[in-house]
Amino acid sequence: MPETAPAAATGSDDDWGPFGRPLFDDPSARALSRVGVVDVGSNSVRMVVFDGAARSPAYFYNEKIMCGLGKGLHETGKLNPEGRIRALAALKRFALLAEGMGSTPLTVVATAATREASDGPDFRAQVLRETGLKLWVIDGDEEARLSAQGVLLGWPEAQGVVCDIGGNSMELARIGDGRVGKRVSTPLGPFRLQQVEGGDRKRQKLIDRVLTSAQNTIKSTGERIYLVGGSWRVIARLDMERRNYPLTVLHEYRMTPQSLTDTLDWIATSDLAVLRARTGTSAERMELVPLACEVLRELIRILKPSEIDVSAYGIREGLLYEQMPDRLRRRDPLIEAARMAELTSARHPGFGKKLYEFLLPLFRDETEDRLRLIKAACLLHDTTWRAHPDYRAEVCFDNATRANLGGLDHPGRVFLGLALLHRYKNSRAGSRLEPLFRLLTEDQMRDAEVLGKAMRFGAMFSAADPAEAGKLDWQPKKRLLELHLSPRGAALLGEVAEARFASLALALRATTRVIRP
Repeated sequence: MPETAPAAATGSDDDWGPFGRPLFDDPSARALSRVGVVDVGSNSVRMVVFDGAARSPAYFYNEKIMCGLGKGLHETGKLNPEGRIRALAALKRFALLAEGMGSTPLTVVATAATREASDGPDFRAQVLRETGLKLWVIDGDEEARLSAQGVLLGWPEAQGVVCDIGGNSMELARIGDGRVGKRVSTPLGPFRLQQVEGGDRKRQKLIDRVLTSAQNTIKSTGERIYLVGGSWRVIARLDMERRNYPLTVLHEYRMTPQSLTDTLDWIATSDLAVLRARTGTSAERMELVPLACEVLRELIRILKPSEIDVSAYGIREGLLYEQMPDRLRRRDPLIEAARMAELTSARHPGFGKKLYEFLLPLFRDETEDRLRLIKAACLLHDTTWRAHPDYRAEVCFDNATRANLGGLDHPGRVFLGLALLHRYKNSRAGSRLEPLFRLLTEDQMRDAEVLGKAMRFGAMFSAADPAEAGKLDWQPKKRLLELHLSPRGAALLGEVAEARFASLALALRATTRVIRP
């Protein structure tokens, strides 16, 4: 959860309470602006440029080329010739792009294919000679560590086993309490499995033997598995397709072992070309899915996870996490991303904190998990004000549910989106967004409506600080909502503000009392 600055050290004006003091202007945080990383993998070469000093990564630029550098490596011992040409061309382009964006020097890491190929050193020398980029070849243990750190960047509370599949290897690492524990690298990448002779049975025996050995090292006790890697993401997207799941955001998508096993059976009996067209998956990626399915099936059987979750963050985000100061790592990624959005997009940056404190009497008994969603909503409540008024409510919802936000599961996304929708609109009936509402219970939808209408009233009540205009008092047993007005607030409570106060009371199923000075 967010770090809290001590009031005694900062003074009352600078006490940010549960929000923690902003770090955007801290030199150690500002140094993270425009961090460029390149991941030279066995299947793809990707450049990501992260922008801004927030705890949650903002993707200023993201480009991937499916080079197939490690295709056929197990058979020939060398990098794929065509893949090598494509990878070199991609790296030349990335070096020039980074220079143009002001994100040099790039951090470039190469994984299984480059470290195992006999011509890997020659490829590294060629890249340095022709692009000026130095490839840092990392071993399997380091690859596992960085991937696990990527999961922790977006999921600070993660506990379980990270499983990162690439083209020529698959890494597993234990995580918990914000740390990376035991880890192991295995030769279970799809490119490697393509070269196994003896058919399906021989391949299954290899997978079982390797995973059993890995389990003896990491000793999973049925915790969650966090899936990292393109092949896993395709399988998760297909799980969504089979289930007709309404929100196709892969990060923090959660599956039960039984549901995922049903999907693996469905994929095995389906036409891959049809599935590829339905999900927009590339041919190069879909080619590897059946072998990834075989590994995943045995992973479920041997590790016996309680749940399987998808992480969109991996080795590249792990490299960003590596550069973060420890106190930035300890921050809540959702709150930090919301604060950055408010700083750059709201009409009155800083008002979100004041709104949260004004509304807090309504939410005294809420859990810590719910309070962080309320904080995030208050920070984001005014960040889409430039949208057309007729569409502002839906833009708010879309931004919350589809944004690149860490530390936020799918029901949390919909709750946040629905609260922001009600910030601008009283009714949600007949909305095109209704299929997504089924991710919430009736009580959760009602709570989101209350939060939205509370923000709608607070934002209208005062443009500077609603606490200077009045104070809320909520008595849930009496179903009584009181508004204690200051002399300033008596003049601010106009007809529109009164109507929004009444709408909030209706959502609370409460009677109201306004106490004037």
